[in-house]
Amino acid sequence: MSTPSPIRIAAALSTDHRGRLMSHAREVNFPEGARIFDEGARAESFWIVRSGTVTLEIPMAGRRPAAIESLGPGELVGWSWLFPPYVWQLAAEAMTPVRAYQFDGPTVRMLMDADPVFGSAIGNWVGRVLALRLQQTRTRLVDLYAPRAATG
Repeated sequence: MSTPSPIRIAAALSTDHRGRLMSHAREVNFPEGARIFDEGARAESFWIVRSGTVTLEIPMAGRRPAAIESLGPGELVGWSWLFPPYVWQLAAEAMTPVRAYQFDGPTVRMLMDADPVFGSAIGNWVGRVLALRLQQTRTRLVDLYAPRAATG
C-alpha cells in the first residue's frame, strides 16, 4: 500500500482563502526538542510549518510515546482547535529547529463563521488532514502492535 501524500496548504486552499488565512499568521520558532503541545491541554492555536520537522505522538502510559507522523514544510500542525471541546488529542514535538506560522484558533473560527465559503474551505482542508492523520495513526499502531509473522 502506498503512503498518501501530505495535504499542504498551497494545494488545499485557493489563493484567496490562503491569503485571507495568512493575513492572521504570526511567525514563531521552536528549538529542537521543544514541546509544541501535549495531549489533553487546551487547543487554542495551530501552525503551518515553514521549515523543520514536527513529530506527532500518542503518549503511552509507562512507555515512550508512539510517533505517528512527521510533518514538514506547508503542513498543518494541530486540528483540535476547530472541534469542541478544543483539547489536544495528540502531542507534538519539534524534532529539528522549526519555523512556523502560528494562528489563533478562536479568531479563525470567527472568520469561518462570518464567511461560510471561507469557513467551508478551511473546514474541508482540516477535515482532509484529519482523515489522513487518522489513517496514518491506524497504520502506525498496527505496525507497532500487530503480531509479527514467524520467519524461518
